[in-house]
Amino acid sequence: MAKKLFVGGIPWATTSVITDKMTGRSRGFGFVEFENDAEADAATAALNNSDYNGRTLVVKEARPLEDRPKRSFGGGGGGGRGGYGGGGHGGGGYSNDRY
Repeated sequence: MAKKLFVGGIPWATTSVITDKMTGRSRGFGFVEFENDAEADAATAALNNSDYNGRTLVVKEARPLEDRPKRSFGGGGGGGRGGYGGGGHGGGGYSNDRY
C-alpha cells in the first residue's frame, strides 16, 4: 500500500517543491509518495526534526484534504478604522495547520 508523506521546513532556496503562485518562491514544503509503508516509516524516523541547510524538517504522514480541520481566516466583528489612523483588520483567529 502506498504512503504519502508531508515534508515541511524545506529551505526557501529549494526549487523543486510547491511554489507560491504570486511570488514563484518555494513554499517550503512538498510531498513524497512511497510504495512501501516500511520505507516511508523509516524515512519519517530518520528525517523528522533533522537539520537540512539550517532548517528543521518536519516529516509526517500526509492527511487527505477532507480530513483536515477547516481554517479560519478571521473576519466579522472588531476592526474598523479608529480615530487618528488607528484600527485594525477585523477580529477572529487565524489557524495555520501546516505543521
